[in-house]
Amino acid sequence: MHEHPLQRFFRSLRERPVFAWERYQQRDVLVIDHPLCQAVFSRQGAQLLHFQPRGQKPWLWCAAKWPQVGAIRGGVPVCWPWYGRHPSENAWPSHGWARLINWKLLDSRSDDDGVHLHWQLQLCDWQVDLHADLGERMELRLSTEHQDSLPCQLSQALHAYWRIGDVGEVALSGLEGAQGYDQLNREVCRQQGELRVDGGCQRVFQHEGELQLKDHAWQRELCIDTGDSADTVVWHPGARPLLGVSWDEVNEFVCVEAASGGTDSVCLAPGERAHLSLQARAGA
Repeated sequence: MHEHPLQRFFRSLRERPVFAWERYQQRDVLVIDHPLCQAVFSRQGAQLLHFQPRGQKPWLWCAAKWPQVGAIRGGVPVCWPWYGRHPSENAWPSHGWARLINWKLLDSRSDDDGVHLHWQLQLCDWQVDLHADLGERMELRLSTEHQDSLPCQLSQALHAYWRIGDVGEVALSGLEGAQGYDQLNREVCRQQGELRVDGGCQRVFQHEGELQLKDHAWQRELCIDTGDSADTVVWHPGARPLLGVSWDEVNEFVCVEAASGGTDSVCLAPGERAHLSLQARAGA
């Protein structure tokens, strides 16, 4: 069992400020140390890489080694303004530009309930804002404003990598009866009973509300809510190799994502906004 690579910032017994910028693997990271939780964000992508309420194991997984340039695998990448491959430009990066660009941190504050952050990215005729509330729970809210004079297409995701004890000992409940599409087998599916991902999974469900990630190895349950997004995506590579990720690390995460526009992109009129959210809390 590997320690989360970003827990290194919290080993010291000395008191830290609530917010402190550090340099790690050629990225600027914001280290957050609050009485209720510890967390790390990357300025690149406004990516939450580590979140751990006090007295609990980490909630998010992150790869130990990051590429010198490019996307960081782990945490909660913001896939925007497209999710997956671009529909027409094959040379453009998968999952969009947002996770590759430095965002501006407009606000960071703390109170008795935790920490609250506001990140923003301006790109061409788009403005995208990410609000994060972290304490005993985790909540991310993504808001996009289309500022052009013509309609545009958008797809997006909060691509969360949840930290688990062993992929062979996890199950997802709350999807029972949900209709979806199995992208590995290229067929429509309807979930029967709990979903197990050991062996590989890439399914897109039409599902709203909360589901439960049951982690038997760590004897805990995380309740994950993808809100009213169009899709809940469940992904694990199984035996397929992931560049820069060891075989042992692959067994330590499962992705449960909030996505919209992945199957049919959202059309935004000038001045219109699109929203996406992801919440999590500890189960009973």
